[in-house]
Amino acid sequence: MAKATKKQALGRGLSALLKDPENDIQSATDKNADKVVGNIVELELESIEVNPFQPRSYFNDEALNELATSIKELGVIQPITVRKLDFNKYQLVSGERRFRASKLINLPTIPAYIRIANDQESLEMALVENIQRQDLDPIEIALSYQRLIDEIELTQEKLSDRVGKKRSTIANYLRLLKLDPIIQTGMRDGFLSMGHGRTLVNIEKTKDQIALYEKIVSENLSVRETEKAVKEYHEAKKPKTTTKPSTETLKTPEYIAKGVTNLSNYLDVKVDIKSTTGNKGKITIPYTSKEDFKRIKKIILGE
Repeated sequence: MAKATKKQALGRGLSALLKDPENDIQSATDKNADKVVGNIVELELESIEVNPFQPRSYFNDEALNELATSIKELGVIQPITVRKLDFNKYQLVSGERRFRASKLINLPTIPAYIRIANDQESLEMALVENIQRQDLDPIEIALSYQRLIDEIELTQEKLSDRVGKKRSTIANYLRLLKLDPIIQTGMRDGFLSMGHGRTLVNIEKTKDQIALYEKIVSENLSVRETEKAVKEYHEAKKPKTTTKPSTETLKTPEYIAKGVTNLSNYLDVKVDIKSTTGNKGKITIPYTSKEDFKRIKKIILGE
């Protein structure tokens, strides 16, 4: 208990140091910077502004209220991280849920790690830290990856090293951004899993994406059932192949057709003929018994 009291007192002492205009720390090389940067400091909530680079755009009210109740009982266990903007003015880098929950119960101060970072560093810190969280939805993670690529100018390979994820994993998240916004919203609201989204992205047409999305939700399709539906969709879209007529099904010339009729009448049996190319073909004369065979033979040979 004494150790905790000493730590809390230290935080208040550093807070007083930061409020002294003569100790306005702006860089890591300033006097007393080593006492503040990287240490836990009790900061007034009114001196902290939210981070415009925060990748999370949705905060569940019920979850925030639960966190606020926990903070009211146990305090803020994990400090937030801020960067110094100006004299006694800070900006959140990470920990916005803790910050919001603390404001809900009107806490005057909050424990914070102080960083000195420029806008780009602040953006990268906020995005990377948020990506590591377990409670972000797939679209929030995908948007964070995209911002790191666009605004920090990282390649997927460098991003993979920076966040400790396989390049293929990053690519799979980024592909989700090709989904129609309606479907992205469905994923953020928990109607679809990432597996559903990865399957739906294989359908290019927006209207077809949405049609299958509505079927998934209404029929509660599993990822496997969705994969089957997408496969059937592509099978139905394949162009029907037209087979060339075989050599045995070419149109019989008129002179042959007439001759076959005469031959059939002459032999008193239905003669079949199949024409091939080059005026070639095959004549088939059926027989029904030994006696019938002899009869036909006799007619043909004139015996």
